[in-house]
Amino acid sequence: MISIREQSYGLNVALYNEFTLEDFHELEQALLAAKQRIHLPDVLLDMSLAKDFTIDMAIEQVKFLSAHENDFGRVAIVTDDIWITLGARIAGWITNQRPKYFDTVAEAQAWLLAQNSK
Repeated sequence: MISIREQSYGLNVALYNEFTLEDFHELEQALLAAKQRIHLPDVLLDMSLAKDFTIDMAIEQVKFLSAHENDFGRVAIVTDDIWITLGARIAGWITNQRPKYFDTVAEAQAWLLAQNSK
């Protein structure tokens, strides 16, 4: 399940339970719409309540990030799950994305907002 909210810097995305291919397609559409609104939208990705992801979603994610690696700004990821962190880091290596990891949504959002005010 996914929840997406527009923010001044881009998007806040929260994932719950399993991150599926349908969820990722919804995220793709929101990211592309944010790109129309903001030159390089930043993304806060809260994965603290995510429990799992599907393989087809992971493959689609790598394809999308490879095709759009210069279209988005900073990515703040909130997670405490080592496997989700590892998966995100591997995807980042493949696509040259360099997300920053946080323990809480408040810390991640503060980082994005502070960077935008400069």
